[in-house]
Amino acid sequence: MREENKNLFFAIALCMAILIGWNYYFSKPVPPASQQQNQTQSATPGQPGAAIPGGAAPQPAPAPVLESREEVLAKSPRVKIDTPSLTGSIALRGARIDDVQLKRFRETVDPNSPIITLLSPSGAPGAYFADFSWLGKDAGPMPASDTLWATDSTALTPEKPLVLTWDNGKGLVFTRTISIDDKSMFSITDNVKNNTGSELSLSPYGLVSRHGKPHVMGYYVLHEGLIGVLGEKGLQEYTYDNIAKENAIPGYDHGKIWDSVTGGFLGITDKYWAAAIIPDQSQSYQGSFTARVDPNVGTIYQATAVGAPRTIAPGESIQFSQKLFAGAKEMHVVDGYQAAYNIKNFDLLIDWGWFYFITKPLFKLIDFLYKFVGNFGVSILIVTLFLKLVFLPLANKSYASMAKMKAVQPEMTAIRERFPDDKVKQQQAIMELYKKEKINPVSGCWPMLIQIPVFFALYKVLFVSIEMRQAPFFGWIRDLSAPDPTTLFNLFGLLPFDPSTVPVLGSFLMLGAWPMFMGVTMWLQMKMNPQATDPTQQMVFTWMPLIFTFMLAHFPAGLVIYWAWNNLLSVIQQAFIMRKNGVKIELWDNLSQMFRRKPSAEKSGK
Repeated sequence: MREENKNLFFAIALCMAILIGWNYYFSKPVPPASQQQNQTQSATPGQPGAAIPGGAAPQPAPAPVLESREEVLAKSPRVKIDTPSLTGSIALRGARIDDVQLKRFRETVDPNSPIITLLSPSGAPGAYFADFSWLGKDAGPMPASDTLWATDSTALTPEKPLVLTWDNGKGLVFTRTISIDDKSMFSITDNVKNNTGSELSLSPYGLVSRHGKPHVMGYYVLHEGLIGVLGEKGLQEYTYDNIAKENAIPGYDHGKIWDSVTGGFLGITDKYWAAAIIPDQSQSYQGSFTARVDPNVGTIYQATAVGAPRTIAPGESIQFSQKLFAGAKEMHVVDGYQAAYNIKNFDLLIDWGWFYFITKPLFKLIDFLYKFVGNFGVSILIVTLFLKLVFLPLANKSYASMAKMKAVQPEMTAIRERFPDDKVKQQQAIMELYKKEKINPVSGCWPMLIQIPVFFALYKVLFVSIEMRQAPFFGWIRDLSAPDPTTLFNLFGLLPFDPSTVPVLGSFLMLGAWPMFMGVTMWLQMKMNPQATDPTQQMVFTWMPLIFTFMLAHFPAGLVIYWAWNNLLSVIQQAFIMRKNGVKIELWDNLSQMFRRKPSAEKSGK
C-alpha cells in the first residue's frame, strides 16, 4: 500500500473515531418531557428532614407517605408567590421555599403545555426545596420543618416583602423577612432577639435539598448536579453519581466540605434551571455537598452553606442575610445578579464549557443580533458570515495555497514516477517544488482548524443557553436546540408513519431535510476538487458526505444550519480563489462525469 494511502486511511479513521465519540457522548436521544417527568417521579420519594454539617442537626419529622404535589401543598397554610417570572407559594409550616413554577417557560413548544415546575415540597414526587434556619446549643428549639410561622401577609410580590415570626417559648424570637425581585432572586434576612438572660451562640445556614436522583440527560458536555463557586477554591462541580462516591462525613454517607470560604454560591443545577444559595459575600462560611441514603425515601442530595457562629448577648439581636436564586439560567439575568450583588463568578452557574472565552462572547454576539432581526437562526447565519469575513485573509491564503498545490499536481506525479522506489528522494524533490512555488502544504488545514473551536462553541451555545431553547427558525424548525423533526423515510410527513418507532433502526431513520441539505453542501465542496485517481480514495470521498449526514442528523438543528451555511460560503469562497489563481474548478466536470455513461469493458479494450 502506498504511503499516501496509509495516511489517508489513518486520517479517515481518526475522523470517524472523533465523530463516533462525539455521537456517543454528546448526541444521546433525549426522552420527551412526559417521560422525563415519569422517570423523576418514580425515583424521587419525599423526606422532610435534613442534617447540617458543622453543627447539631434538626430533628427530621416522620417520613410522609408519597402523595401528589397538589395534596402535599394543601397540607400546609401557604403564602402565594406572584411575580412577572414566578408563581408558587411558601409554606408557613417550615417557612420553606418549596413551590416555584416558571411562568415564562413551558415543557414543550406547544403554547398550551404546562409551565415548568422547578421546586416541589417534601413528600411530593421530585421533592426539591430551599431551607433556612439557625443552629445552636442550649438555646431551646430552633426553627424546623414542622415549625408554624405567623404572618399577616397573603402574598409575596416584588412590591411587598413577606415577614414571618416565631417564638420558641424559651426566650428566642425569630423574625424572617423574605423579599423577591421581578426575576428569580429571593432575599432572606433573619433576625434573632435573645430574651433568655444568657449569652448564646448561633450559626445561620441555608441549603438546597433534592430528594432522589432526578432524570439527567447524561451528556459529557453538560454538567447536571451539585455546583458552586466556593471562595478561592473556585468552581466545584459534582454529578449525583460522583458525590455518592465521596467519603463519609459526619451525618452523611458521602460528602465534601470546604471550611472557611468567603464569597461565591452553591446549589443544584439542571440543564436550563437552577436553585442556588448565595451567602453574604463578605463573611466566611462552611460549604458542603452531601448525599445521604434514607431507608424510607432514598438518596437526599444537598448543597449547604453554614455561617460562622454569632454571639448574642442578653437583650440583644443579631441579623444575617442570604439569597436564593431559583429560576432559569438566562445569561443577562445571571450576569446582572453577579454585577448587582458582587457574587463571585456567578456567571459560571451557566455551563459555558472549556471554550468559555469563545462560547460566551459568541452567544453575546448572536443575542445582540437577535435584538435586531428577531430570529436566532438568522442571527447564526449572520454570525457565520461575520466569522468568514474575520478569517478571510487567513482562509484566502489557505485556499490559495491549496489552489497552487492543485496546479503543480502534474509535476508531483512526474516526481513520483521518476523515483518510484525511493521515498526519500520523492519527498526531497517535492519539498524543493514547494519551496520553488512558495507553497505551504500545511496551510490548507487552517480553515478546518479554525472551524473546530467555533463549531464546539456554537454547539455549546445551542445546547446550554436557555435563550436557544424552543427558539424557532423558519418552516418546520420550531426549536433550534433540537434535531430537525422531519425525516426522509416518511417523505417529510406526507406518509402517516413515524420512523422513530421502528425497533433498533428508529434513530437511524430520523434523517431530516436540513441534515440532507448539509450533506449536499459537503458533497459539492468535495466535488470542487479534482477526482482522486485511486479507486479507494474515490470511494471514501464519495461516502464521507453521506456518513456525516447521518451522524449530524441528531445534532441541534441550529448547528446543522450553521454547518450547511458555512459549507455553502466555503464553496463560493473556494471557487473565487481558484478562479483568481487560474486553477480549473472541477465541480462541473465532476458532476457531468457522474451522469456520463461509462464505456463497456469490450469497447474500452479496443
